[in-house]
Amino acid sequence: MSLVLRPRVDDRRWTATRSSAPVFVLLSGWRVDADGTAYASLRCAGTRGGTAEVTALAKAPDVAGAAGVAFTLEVTVVPYGREG
Repeated sequence: MSLVLRPRVDDRRWTATRSSAPVFVLLSGWRVDADGTAYASLRCAGTRGGTAEVTALAKAPDVAGAAGVAFTLEVTVVPYGREG
C-alpha cells in the first residue's frame, strides 16, 4: 500500500512518517519530491494481526525544534484465513 501526501499549503513541509508498531506496519521508501509531494510505502504483516498508528510529521524549514504530527492514520492488519 502506498501513502501519498500532497504538498502542504502552509509554511510547513513533510519531514517523516512513523509507525507505532513496525511489526504490523513497516514504513519504507520514504521520499519527498521537489514539488513537496511525499511518498511512503506501507508493508503489512500477512501472518499476524494487529493495529498500528502511522503518523506523518511536518515542520517549517526555517524554525528550530522537532517536527509536529500533521495527521495520524490508524491501520488494522487482518491476517488471511488459513485452510487446513
